[in-house]
Amino acid sequence: MNTKNHVWRRAWLAVILLVSGCTYYTDEPAPPSSSPSPFAPLENQVQLFLDEGAVAAVVQIRWPGDEWSRAYGVRDLESRTQAQPTDRVAVASVTKTMTAIAVLKLVDDHLIGLDDPVNDVIPGFTSTLKPPGPITVRQLLSHTSGMPEVNNALPREVDFRPALTQTLTMERGLQLAGTLPWASDDVGSFKYSNTNYLALGLLLQTLRHEPFVQIMQEEVFAPLGLKHTSLDRVDPHEAGLLHGYATLRGERVDTTDNTFAVGNPAGGAVSTMEDLNLLMAGIFQGRAVSSATLQEMVTRPSFGPYGLGVWEHGDGCSAKARLEGRGSFWGYQTVTVSSEDGRYQAAMTVTTPPMPTEFEDTSTQDKRDYLNGRIESSLNEALDHICSPAN
Repeated sequence: MNTKNHVWRRAWLAVILLVSGCTYYTDEPAPPSSSPSPFAPLENQVQLFLDEGAVAAVVQIRWPGDEWSRAYGVRDLESRTQAQPTDRVAVASVTKTMTAIAVLKLVDDHLIGLDDPVNDVIPGFTSTLKPPGPITVRQLLSHTSGMPEVNNALPREVDFRPALTQTLTMERGLQLAGTLPWASDDVGSFKYSNTNYLALGLLLQTLRHEPFVQIMQEEVFAPLGLKHTSLDRVDPHEAGLLHGYATLRGERVDTTDNTFAVGNPAGGAVSTMEDLNLLMAGIFQGRAVSSATLQEMVTRPSFGPYGLGVWEHGDGCSAKARLEGRGSFWGYQTVTVSSEDGRYQAAMTVTTPPMPTEFEDTSTQDKRDYLNGRIESSLNEALDHICSPAN
């Protein structure tokens, strides 16, 4: 599950690096032939990641009628097998975008409304978390509930290995978050909290009467063609898996085993860059939820840069925004981007240089946030390079 995002640092970085100045045609042009290598800046950035010690980077760009996929580095530091564009990786909080779609389908199916309170719907919500007032579906989706962050209630031991061997269930996550204060002044303001999406997972189970993992397969993965995406435990020895690493007192630790995040609505998905682009294309081409619900998804309910399960980013090719999913965890940084009309997508994951967790070195989180911002800016710059200026 990813830690709290440093929103404004990323926004500043994106403004600095964003390349703008083109708009979409109404038809579907290919990238302009006048640019011999529109992805050269992105490849240069990837090389910088590798020079800085990144283990691997995988990227896919999609535009009307074509796509560009590349893999760099190695799957793991033991076998040093070459990474491939089809490799799977833990995508952390990009999972929230997937979970949001399943929740928005509840709205389309008239099982609950966006502005309906969940206090008496989610089992144990009121008794476990003690919310200061009615909390709505919209507030959970948009991180405006003010709910305390479950990560702040987890053990912060320098030796993180025991924690990774225990699955954080949705119920346990709410219990832990319930040990922290929930201030009434925080309700209605943007405050990123993974606990929101643990609660949404329980909401889905309650209203669909099925396990969360099954719901996601039936409502999101299968309909959108995400054939390589799962919420199950991965076998660290399976082929085609990118390995992540952290360090503990200078010793490298493989963190690929995802036992901690199995079935987690906030950060448990394992996927490919192709599947992430298929996800975003399906959403913004209108194949996931109704047009009215999609409009709600991309509407920010507060001054924060977050809609309902998606981040907002400036689009150098359109007056509208691009929408993003972002994931950050020990060893992995992932960003997926789509134009609001669903015609352009870009996704990249970087398995980061092995470094200590924030429990051992407080500067590590800033380093991960900075890397994530560079990935985001590089993808958006690449999309700007392949759009075509209007006549």
